[in-house]
Amino acid sequence: MQVGEIRVRGPNVMLAYWQDAEASAQALRDGWLHTGDLGHRDAEGFLYIDGRWSDLIKTGAYRVSRAEIEEVIASLPGVREVAVTAVADAMLGHTIKAVVVADAELHVKGIQAHCRAQLASYKVPRVIELAASLPRTASGKVRRSKLD
Repeated sequence: MQVGEIRVRGPNVMLAYWQDAEASAQALRDGWLHTGDLGHRDAEGFLYIDGRWSDLIKTGAYRVSRAEIEEVIASLPGVREVAVTAVADAMLGHTIKAVVVADAELHVKGIQAHCRAQLASYKVPRVIELAASLPRTASGKVRRSKLD
């Protein structure tokens, strides 16, 4: 499976952002609207949305999907919630941090072992923090800026 950015064009696509030439130039290139969404096609040609370009963490030479790591950690029994974020790192640029809300019997070493068994080594969070809850906005979304 190859994941790439979803781009669209046609008569139903916007011509520009209202009074924002810079954003328009970035989003509209060579007749295509660059959506910022990531997706892949299956063998039958169906399109699946895998996330957003802005949700990728650049660590070393790799771009890593937050959602993929969150899904792996969330599959562990006892995990109630998880959020993954990027933390500044002098060597890699960023490193991966997971904040996990879990039952008391779950430990950091168990979460790391599970990640190592399910993910490529560069995707395994270097920092795992256990928390009582995740910080949220008024609308209920995870406030990732407060996870650093």
